[in-house]
Amino acid sequence: MGLTSVLFGGKLRIALAALLLVGGGVAGAFAMGVLGVPSVQGVDNRFAGVNETATVIESEVNVANPNPLSANLSGVSVDYTVSMNGLEMVNGEKDGVAIGSGETAIPLQTTLSNDRIPAWWVSHVQNGEHSTLRVDADVSSETLGRTFEAPEISRDIDTDLLSSFNSTETRKVNADSAVVSDPVLYINETSAEWGEATEDRTALELTFVVHNPKPYPVAVSELGYNISMNDVDVGEGATESGYVIPAESTKTIEATTYIENENLDDWWVTHLERNQTTDLRIDFYAKLDAAGTTFTVPLDPLTYEKTFETDIFGTKAESDASTSADSSSAPDSSGESTTTQSGETTTEQRDATTTESDSTTETTTASPTPTPTPTPTPTPTPTPSPTPTTTESGGTTTDDGLL
Repeated sequence: MGLTSVLFGGKLRIALAALLLVGGGVAGAFAMGVLGVPSVQGVDNRFAGVNETATVIESEVNVANPNPLSANLSGVSVDYTVSMNGLEMVNGEKDGVAIGSGETAIPLQTTLSNDRIPAWWVSHVQNGEHSTLRVDADVSSETLGRTFEAPEISRDIDTDLLSSFNSTETRKVNADSAVVSDPVLYINETSAEWGEATEDRTALELTFVVHNPKPYPVAVSELGYNISMNDVDVGEGATESGYVIPAESTKTIEATTYIENENLDDWWVTHLERNQTTDLRIDFYAKLDAAGTTFTVPLDPLTYEKTFETDIFGTKAESDASTSADSSSAPDSSGESTTTQSGETTTEQRDATTTESDSTTETTTASPTPTPTPTPTPTPTPTPSPTPTTTESGGTTTDDGLL
């Protein structure tokens, strides 16, 4: 009896829906509750290619239709936006979509202009190396006269590029010059923090505690630097003012270095080509005046290296790293590309389960480790200890349109 009732009820519902579809139309069937309301289940995303100017993002908006018969809705459109720290990165739309019974994955392709990356970078640094990714999607039906919104989708993206520069490890500076014996200086401490981030450049404020073991002053007339990310030069220059370190004394040297933001779109290409992985490197040199001689010294012991990763859409762990976005899958005239599968995490899912994908993962590549530093000749002023110690710190688009 129960089965008969179910079958009869189902047939009656289908028959009633059919009559309403003929008589009152689909909108009337939904309005009377005979047909269920479709819903947006979520959005899956993946990077699908990158070239010098643009990044392709392929998405699938998953729509569920709970009705037993096909509600082939006409006039369905999809609108989709990705923003980071409130900055709209991509926006796309698609019209003329048909939604059948069950679940339908609506494909959508949007294009991110790489020149949006510097603005995002500035917001990321200003926000303490933190970004909030937000995905907004909705499906509108002209027939039903209503819009079905997707669940809120957001992710936290965090990096930590500078903390490992903070160190109390003593490192010696050798001049390799016949006019002065080595070591000519000791670097007893280093630290770094982000300075002002403007539209044009991002400042890094560096501090060095330097000890002069010589019985005469040593002047640092220039401190130069080169900053690269995945071998892309993003900043280089030299300090404008010099420092004099008195004989057998310790002095703190402060220097401001800069990342030129106009170079960051070139870095972004390499970041995606390497499956969202970047090697940061900062090299230093100094011009010293000592014993009546001026010479340039590469500060190899101060070379700073850091590897960091991002997982923008939160599913990189599910992707095959060997098929990550590269130049071979860059956008072309046909708009087709090949890449790995990605997806999104809804607010409900993130509240229920916390995984490592909710933030970036990072590894630090240690700078070259100097050989144990012998104790400098005892002096009345503080000198580095024989055994160094280290403190670790840890435009709207269409399917093939352009932002």
